Amino acid sequence: MTSHDHRTDASRRSFLGTGGALAAAAFAAPIVLTRSRALAAPPAMSPSESKGRELRVGVIGCGGRGTGAAFDALKASPNTRIVALGDAFEDRVKGAAAGLAKNGKGRGDVPASAQFHGFDAYRKVLATDCDVVILATAPGFRPTHFAAAIDAGKHVFFEKPVAVDPSGVRTVLDAAKRAEERKLCVVTGTQRRHERCYLEAMALVKDGAIGRPVAARCYWNQGGLWHKDPDPKLSELENQVRNWLYFTWLSGDHIVGQHVHNIDVVNWAFGGPPVRCVAVGGRQARTQPVYGAINDHFGVHYEYDGDRFGASMCRQEEGTDGRVDEIIYGTEGVLMTSSGRAEIRGKSSWAFAGENPNPYVVEHVDLQEAIRGNAPYLNEGKRIAESTMTAIMGRMAAYTGKDLSWEAAIADSMDLVPKDPKPGPGVKETVAIPGRA
Repeated sequence: MTSHDHRTDASRRSFLGTGGALAAAAFAAPIVLTRSRALAAPPAMSPSESKGRELRVGVIGCGGRGTGAAFDALKASPNTRIVALGDAFEDRVKGAAAGLAKNGKGRGDVPASAQFHGFDAYRKVLATDCDVVILATAPGFRPTHFAAAIDAGKHVFFEKPVAVDPSGVRTVLDAAKRAEERKLCVVTGTQRRHERCYLEAMALVKDGAIGRPVAARCYWNQGGLWHKDPDPKLSELENQVRNWLYFTWLSGDHIVGQHVHNIDVVNWAFGGPPVRCVAVGGRQARTQPVYGAINDHFGVHYEYDGDRFGASMCRQEEGTDGRVDEIIYGTEGVLMTSSGRAEIRGKSSWAFAGENPNPYVVEHVDLQEAIRGNAPYLNEGKRIAESTMTAIMGRMAAYTGKDLSWEAAIADSMDLVPKDPKPGPGVKETVAIPGRA
């Protein structure tokens, strides 16, 4: 296959021109929690079709996150079943199938005839009679898989981020429109949007508890993550997919693949994406070839309309302090949020103190309730595409050393992902050096 060297190297500067370990977890009882977070619209399935009817779930991407999401879908309702599995690699499909069969309480048994592997496995899953698909492959593949799922008439649980480049974001935005036209429900894996402490905090912010939000800081700072040494039995491209964190065409770099969670919270507080950004970033701690060509730290200053700004910081460097949270500054108070915690200080001081059900399960509850017509129609495709693009814009500005507007970023021709991936030489990437043509 074509290596796409010219795409990747040029695109860095183009804005101008596991199943098994997760399966061993305890199988929790369903969480009963529904919330309306979308405009009312006709249900995707009528009550006569949906009530009492089993929802059939297909999984595309059978690594740790995909297998975990499959279990979360089962926990969300006793009336769901996993019916198909697909992944580029056979061992991951088999591992997910074994874990689901062992711990899925009889609803995770997937026959061998519905277990597919290869880079075209997603098409085979979509050809089954599943009602819902979980999209949890490496992020670079998600725009293609999302568009195909919508065209196949499937409801979607869509892991974040949903793209790695502006071309992919535009594909997602177009498919999200088609989903709305067909009343296909879409929920994305930004679990803070489904976490009770965040929902209550943001409702208070909307009601004026901190006055007008004017500034924000968000962080995802941590040590290193896993990496896999190359397997000589695999092609270069297959080894890149196995080690997808460290390739921009697959992960978007860690500002996109991970920090998008926190960036999404800032967009949530401000009511939409930024209008411009300036950024820095680099690669000091992870310089060995096993880490590909991505950065190990970023700092981005986002400008929002109305003279507001957000400061974003993320790093993955061993031996450094960890921090994962968001702070929203208003004219009359401050909101501080992190997983399981929300607190307001100021004229309307408040701290979350109630039950906080597992948001990884709640997001599937919300999706399933919307599909069944027990909650308003739900389509988070546009919102997550915008938050993904916000993170991509920060990466583009850091890679190039150029200030970047939203309009220029989202219209950029950058397209990092091979259109027909198959085992082969892989995609060549080089370390970005800001200011270099």
